[in-house]
Amino acid sequence: MNNSSDYVWSELHCSKDALTDTYGWFMQFLLAVLAFTCLIGKRFCEPRYARRPWLIWFYDTSKQGLGALIIHAANLWLSPHLTGNPCTWYIVNFMLDSTLGLLIIWAGIRLAQHYARNYDIPLINFGEYGKPPMCAAWICQCILYAALATFAKSVLALVLRLPPVVAVLSTLRLSPVSDPRLELAVVMLIIPFFVNILIFWVTDNFLMYHPRGVSSKLKTKVRYQSIKKEKSGSEDEDQSADERLLGASV
Repeated sequence: MNNSSDYVWSELHCSKDALTDTYGWFMQFLLAVLAFTCLIGKRFCEPRYARRPWLIWFYDTSKQGLGALIIHAANLWLSPHLTGNPCTWYIVNFMLDSTLGLLIIWAGIRLAQHYARNYDIPLINFGEYGKPPMCAAWICQCILYAALATFAKSVLALVLRLPPVVAVLSTLRLSPVSDPRLELAVVMLIIPFFVNILIFWVTDNFLMYHPRGVSSKLKTKVRYQSIKKEKSGSEDEDQSADERLLGASV
């Protein structure tokens, strides 16, 4: 029995423990640093009038970091326990988390914001921490976001356990990649890095506070400026016309 099991793993590019060996942990650490750097860069891309203080930024991004840690740990545990290549299963899990999982989390955030506003529960209104910011609000929102991430991961894990899904996905291979280290780098660093740039950016927009009425105020300001320019332009035209008449009379 052990010989057949060893034969199965020898046929795979990615070994059973490849995700959690020294090289695998290094890939994960590098990805975490790059993702964190991406969130720092996003803060500096925000307009100056709407840029979050560092404390608020930390409150927002730490929730996403906690959820990502929970989902990543679940993927590390699930992938080697599924039939087939663990590297392939890891990237399948990751892509599902980045699409269907993100949709479930987004729906949960919107539902929490709905209850917070309609039933006066400010502690669960994502992105709002009070003035001055309260640590209690941040903790409540962290717990709620962790629960949403756990629920989303649990739903997707159950789907991946369905026999028809296992039968289809267990045959998948990263066929163009034959080197084990390159395959591990592709599934744990290269693909997740580019996907995380988009996912972290979008999720941060879900979690940050968006004050109501800002867009309407901005539109009003732009409209006022355009009307002011039109008036100044019409006055200049009238003045130039008067000057032309005076010049003609002289």
